[in-house]
Order: sequence, then C-alpha cells, then structure tokens
Amino acid sequence: MSAQLIVALDFDSRQDALNLVEQLDPGQCAVKVGSEMFTLFGTELVSTLVDKGYKVFLDLKFHDIPNTVAQACRAAAQLGVWMINVHASGGSQMMQAAREALEGGRNRPLLIAVTVLTSMNDERFSTLGIPESINSHVQRLAGMASESGVDGVVCSAFEVPEIKKLCGKSFLTVTPGVRLDLNSRDDQSRVVTPLEASRLGSDFLVVGRPITRAVNPARVVEAIMQEIG
Repeated sequence: MSAQLIVALDFDSRQDALNLVEQLDPGQCAVKVGSEMFTLFGTELVSTLVDKGYKVFLDLKFHDIPNTVAQACRAAAQLGVWMINVHASGGSQMMQAAREALEGGRNRPLLIAVTVLTSMNDERFSTLGIPESINSHVQRLAGMASESGVDGVVCSAFEVPEIKKLCGKSFLTVTPGVRLDLNSRDDQSRVVTPLEASRLGSDFLVVGRPITRAVNPARVVEAIMQEIG
C-alpha cells in the first residue's frame, strides 16, 4: 500500500485554515491540528474539520503521568479524531494507560508514539545527555512503544526500515519533515522527499508549509499523490 498524506494545518488564523481545507479533498489527505491551532481555536475547530469529512490527527504529544495522559486521550477520542499521539519517552506505563483508555470506544483513534523530533540532529541530540545515537534511541523507543500496544510511531523516514524490521510491517510509521525541495528545510533537520519517504516504507507523510504556503495547494497535493502512488 502506498503512503498516505497528512497536511499540517500550522496557522494562527482559523479562517486561513478553513480556506485551505476548502481547496483540498478529504478523500486525498488527512489534516493535522497541532498545539498552536488547538490552543487558539480549541475543540470547535477539530469538530468543524471532522464535520467537513476530514480525518483529523490531533498532534498534542501528550507527556504526563499515566492517569493524566489516559484522561486526555479519552477526551480526544470523544472529539471524533482519527489519530492522536503521546511521547514514547513517557514510558511503557504511560503508553499502556493511553491505550487502555481508548479500548472499547467506538471508532477508536490510532495511537501513535513520538520518538525523536525530526528537528533534532546529532549535535542537538548529544546535548540531551543520552548515551546513544539518534537511530539507536529511536529503535529502543519504538520497541517499547510496540510492546506497550500502541499502533505506531512518529519518526524520520531514515529510521523506518529498522523499525519495520524490529516491530513488524503492520506497525505504523508517521514521518514529518517531508519536503519537496531538500534545500528548503525550515526548522527540520532529518528531512526527505515524499518519494524517498515512501520508498523507505513510511505509512503516513506529514507535509505542512510546502502545501500550506503554495499558490495552488490542491495542485501540490496532487503532485505528491502522483509521486508516491
């Protein structure tokens, strides 16, 4: 199965976000609502997007004590979102609590664990004091996430082949830092093109600014879909 596209709605204007989704086809892509938009516009925006037929990835990266994360995941599921995420570094107990909070619910959202942010490079990662490489740390977190029963992880496309080998092909991988032009990195470090990410085995590609800042966003989405189809 070819990779699927998630468009990151990183706007400080509700109307700008809605103007964009009106130009896109919910049959072609899902949308991601992150911390900025959720803080500004809350659950109403999420409900509006769901009502428009979009699958919504609520990207709030929950990271807290297990009970708090479990309650947050349960609340997110009640919004009708398609995907939510937690930080894998919160540990097995936290991820298991999140998974258990979602069990038995109608239309359970996918639960994804964040490994290492794609804005991190080796130099920045070394300042965290973790005595292993980014790749080794990602593999360890992915293995722990898989054992905790989550559906997949957020990771760079470069880490996908080893994760699939470790956790199985059905373990989902969500890849941010996807750029049409590798010279345009913005604040990302471990970046790939859509075709590279798809060939490496990523299941979902998160693309933001290359689409949201385009003169014709629908045309860019169509070009990406043709590239990875």
